[in-house]
Amino acid sequence: MNITEKLRGAMRRIAGVSSGAAEQEQGKRRTLALPSILNVYGPRADAFPKPTPINLRRFSETPVARKAINTIKDRIAGMRWRIQPRPGRGSVTAPGGDPRIQILTDIFDAPNPDDSFRSLSEQVLEDVIVGGFGAIEVESTGDAQRPLVMWPVDGATIRMKTDWDGLPGSVRYVQVTGKSGPDGNILLDDDQLIYIRLNPRTHTPFGLGRLEVAFEAVNAFLGAHRYATKLASNSVVEYALWLQGLTPEHHERLIRWWQDEIEGTGRVPILSAENKPEVLRFGGGTDADLRLQWQEFLLRIIADAFDLPPQCLGIEKDLNRSTAAEMADAAFLQAIVPTARLLAEYLTRDGIHKKMGWNDLEFVFTDVDSGGDVMEEAQLQALLLQNGVLTVAEVRRMRGLPPL
Repeated sequence: MNITEKLRGAMRRIAGVSSGAAEQEQGKRRTLALPSILNVYGPRADAFPKPTPINLRRFSETPVARKAINTIKDRIAGMRWRIQPRPGRGSVTAPGGDPRIQILTDIFDAPNPDDSFRSLSEQVLEDVIVGGFGAIEVESTGDAQRPLVMWPVDGATIRMKTDWDGLPGSVRYVQVTGKSGPDGNILLDDDQLIYIRLNPRTHTPFGLGRLEVAFEAVNAFLGAHRYATKLASNSVVEYALWLQGLTPEHHERLIRWWQDEIEGTGRVPILSAENKPEVLRFGGGTDADLRLQWQEFLLRIIADAFDLPPQCLGIEKDLNRSTAAEMADAAFLQAIVPTARLLAEYLTRDGIHKKMGWNDLEFVFTDVDSGGDVMEEAQLQALLLQNGVLTVAEVRRMRGLPPL
């Protein structure tokens, strides 16, 4: 090998290193996303399905799970909300108010011809809490006054594309409808679907719902509840009389006399027999037979899975006025506020920023900071207004009032 060939080889190596550095500088990812899912035997599927939610949906209709779900869902769906400029984004508000804020407010007030914001959020929050797979379809209308329309989607039918290139206009989701033919799978771009993940993790593209966490505890509670129901509904008498030394005729006559004259009348029975009858006891006949303490323990585990205090599921033991107020505040801060902010962040990022391109606006719930206490919120706003932190126009906008 002469000197010329060596120089050419060195130049090719230098060019390869420089091109690799250039690709790395352009933001190309070097790590592998979801390696534990991709590392499987056999051919790799194009889209990953979430495990079947049939049992989760069935468990969500039981009284205990429904109470926990409604405690979170109904509180968030009934919250006040607003569209506001993002802090630090330098949004310029027109003298008569930003017209984009009014446009987005009208869109979220009536997301589609069939739903209001409450009905839309209730359906989405149901899927988020149950299985961690809330989904909203976002489509452009071409109307300058109502540029968006949003539809709730069954998140359990959504599949993830493994070959998504990271672009908003590329296909990322597939809805499996169960129909045969070309209409069986509906392809959705990244900016056409808001997919809300609760408890996101690196080893799976799907979220983890609260009911999934409480699955085993709910199953055990239902088994204990069925056992207690059968035991209480099909109860028998706790005692029996054992008479010895009687003829069959005398025995049948005594049974008929007891059933006809004594049973259910409250009379004092008088037995004329040579031998004293022996009393047999079948069961304790107490609440311990119903395993009530075990059921209470399971209720506490279910409450922990939903980030709720036990009092939200009907356990009021050792509860007074002071502890009840603290537990109510804990439920609001641990379960309701994080879920509300999660929904608001997805609506802001995927609905307003990604679809509309308005990066200086955001969707927020106004009740997450004050705990829903109107007086506390008013006092906080008055304090901020007095110290010059907020202006009168900002306070009026926070309270949903028109500008002066």
